[in-house]
Amino acid sequence: MGAPPAGPGRVDPVSETPHRPIIAAVFGGTSSEHGVSCLTAREVIAAIDPERYTVLPVGITREGRWVRETAVWDDVPAGELPSVRGHLPAFAWEELRDVDAVFPLLHGPWGEDGTVQGLLEMVGARYVGSGVLASAVGMDKPFMKTVFSAAGLPQLPHVTVHPGAWQRDRDRYAARIMALGLPVFVKPARAGSSSGVTMVDDWARLDAAVADAERFDPKVVVEAAARGKRELECAVMQAPDGTSIASVVGEIAVDAAAAHDFYDFESKYLDGSGVTTVPADISVTLSERIRTYAVQAFDALGCEGLARVDFFLTDEGLVVNEINTMPGFTPFSMFPRLWEASGVSYAELVEQLLQLALGRPTGLR
Repeated sequence: MGAPPAGPGRVDPVSETPHRPIIAAVFGGTSSEHGVSCLTAREVIAAIDPERYTVLPVGITREGRWVRETAVWDDVPAGELPSVRGHLPAFAWEELRDVDAVFPLLHGPWGEDGTVQGLLEMVGARYVGSGVLASAVGMDKPFMKTVFSAAGLPQLPHVTVHPGAWQRDRDRYAARIMALGLPVFVKPARAGSSSGVTMVDDWARLDAAVADAERFDPKVVVEAAARGKRELECAVMQAPDGTSIASVVGEIAVDAAAAHDFYDFESKYLDGSGVTTVPADISVTLSERIRTYAVQAFDALGCEGLARVDFFLTDEGLVVNEINTMPGFTPFSMFPRLWEASGVSYAELVEQLLQLALGRPTGLR
């Protein structure tokens, strides 16, 4: 693939000028979160300092074709999300070994779940974010819950429906789920952005909810509802020395006038009905407890770079809901907002993540 580029801060032997690190921003992908990934890419690429870095936008179409994208869309109708354009020139993923670092701006399966991270490890590329194992465990909710349980983090009761199990042994699984009590949330085990999530408040709707979740993932998780819940979120980022640092805590709710039962895909990305409060109106004691749990969750999975940890404050107390190892950077996203409220601007946040990636070793860590 030719000689590797001069590393960050080094001098290009041909031009004898300082080398600007080449950053490949990879986005799109084949998951249901393709459009969200494109929104994230548009914002992050615009925030990268063009005088310090050379940005190479790389898109993955919904069908899995890698292309040289621009991340600029001028014709997206209101209420819709952009997508990677398959007619653009092809990009060979092997070329990623010739860049200084990769920013994998991918959400969901085949991107945030360790698959692309494994590819980057294979080609010896530095990249932003968690490695293969932490990415995979963070995406798979049942395994994530197992790790959190071992770390002593409080969670809601749940039932995992393994691939094909609902069809083979529906009554046994249904009995276990009904023991959770109404309402329950039925979710794909390995998806994000609330794709395929259904709140079931009538057992007659359970089969349809499982079927809907299985459209996104053959593995399904059913969780007890958090009674009287408030949704709270905390961002975590690594300092240059590897220390995990938590942001302020934020709160998310759905506008009471909106037609949503919970903070679903539409309220997150399409109609803007999500209402965010940063910092959250909570006590200092509760805020510190959430920030402590967020760091514990981050470290329990062995995360690197960045993550967002989501919580429910219920009638029974505080529980950890989930972790996102590549949270969104869209205009509605909490991760950059939480850091902005903590004194780190959007551009500074992107810069710090790039510097972490450029400074990390390749190979086993």
